[in-house]
Amino acid sequence: MHFEIHPEPERSLADRLFELGVEFPCGGESACGGCKIRVLSGHVPVTATMRQALSEAELAQGWRLACCAETREGVVVEVEQWSLPVLTDERKTPLEPRQGFGAAIDLGTTTLVAQMVDLATGEVLAVETALNPQARHGADVMSRIQYDLRHPGELTAMIRRTLGQMLARLAGERVLEEVLIAGNTAMHHLFCGLSVEPLAAVPFLSAELGERRFSARDLGWTRARAAVEIRNSVRFLPCLGGFVGGDLLAGMVATRFDQQSATHALFDIGTNGEIVLGNRHGILCASTAAGPAFEGGRISAGMTARAGAIDAVRVHDGAYECHVLGGQAARGICGSGLVDAAACALELGQILSSGRLANGLKTLRLTESVSLTQGDIRELQLAKGAMAAGLKILHRQSAGALTPSLWLAGAFGNYIKPAAASAIGLLPQDVAIQPVGNSALRGARMLLLTPTHRQAVLARLCALTRHVELAADPAFQDTFAESMAFMPYCLRRAGV
Repeated sequence: MHFEIHPEPERSLADRLFELGVEFPCGGESACGGCKIRVLSGHVPVTATMRQALSEAELAQGWRLACCAETREGVVVEVEQWSLPVLTDERKTPLEPRQGFGAAIDLGTTTLVAQMVDLATGEVLAVETALNPQARHGADVMSRIQYDLRHPGELTAMIRRTLGQMLARLAGERVLEEVLIAGNTAMHHLFCGLSVEPLAAVPFLSAELGERRFSARDLGWTRARAAVEIRNSVRFLPCLGGFVGGDLLAGMVATRFDQQSATHALFDIGTNGEIVLGNRHGILCASTAAGPAFEGGRISAGMTARAGAIDAVRVHDGAYECHVLGGQAARGICGSGLVDAAACALELGQILSSGRLANGLKTLRLTESVSLTQGDIRELQLAKGAMAAGLKILHRQSAGALTPSLWLAGAFGNYIKPAAASAIGLLPQDVAIQPVGNSALRGARMLLLTPTHRQAVLARLCALTRHVELAADPAFQDTFAESMAFMPYCLRRAGV
């Protein structure tokens, strides 16, 4: 799609391109080349960073990197506009009726969801979704953390301003009684204006994990464009430890972890994989640096789940058959498609259990325009190995308690095929797999609607939960290496 863009004060061309749907995988930090756009008319100067990522032929054809694009004149650029599906949740939850309106927010690394709720009925009156504008400076949390260390306060102001504008649109002239926000540890620190330095290096432990409360004035939400009246406070839910944040805590509320008699597991699979295992007698949690492969990052043809992305693959007559979002020609592959493709390649004998491409293949050609490289397969192995190893370690530390079901939270968990994930060894084969949608958003709304029980529920879950530092477990490195293999596993049979 072509867009004519004219200069605007205080907004760079790169900012405008991000708003139009151009992804910035590395936030302009490593010349990865993942944000290519084509200039059809007008002048966008070539920078040194562009020369690192693009060939002279590409530059001559008008290709530029959006992340560092600048111009002083109007330009026409070719952009594949897209709409990222954002997972919301409107299931009915317990209610303590009271007058007024409130809001629950899922502050994700990639996407934002805000719901306005009638506190008297529990009804979701309106929903706002958006991309997290911080992604302009990197797709994953570590990129954001490094950016914030160099530009302190910038990402905090950015996310506060965006959420304020979303709430202002939701509320209109109505007063909100209170707002509850759930997010991972990095999002917690960046929204709350806390130092992210402890999260930047091993052992990734911060002393500032507790709930934070703000007034609308504290957050700059009384100003024009983001003016919203909040009678009480804005609360950011506490984190559980390391990179296990309030989003997973809210997920535990939604799945009533503290009421389960049998041992269950909860997975939130993403750049920062979070795992919970336990029941009403005790809960273990951990985070794994899965990397961005499940969101299309660091994959040569990787992209988020938008128009043109291969989101599903199957074997038909001995060949790959791909489903492409939007019904158009394939331009890349997203996380669910990547998992499917690896499972299919194993079935066809084109990948060995070690992850090496078989039969002298250099790439796995899925369509005329999309292939996977050996490096892509290694990225998937690292990501799925980290998640599988984390579950095995927690299962071992829980004395191998029987786990009847594993709940998958978030967008990736909603779209992934359990059979394919089990085939490559990401998920165990002897456990029932159940997607639970946006459990972080639902948990935040449950807490919003039950104010007299809220603190007791949070206190009970926090008291029951022990954070496990996976790297400190003496068996972790061996378990991780073992879990990188593309081999199905069963928790009980493996003796973990």
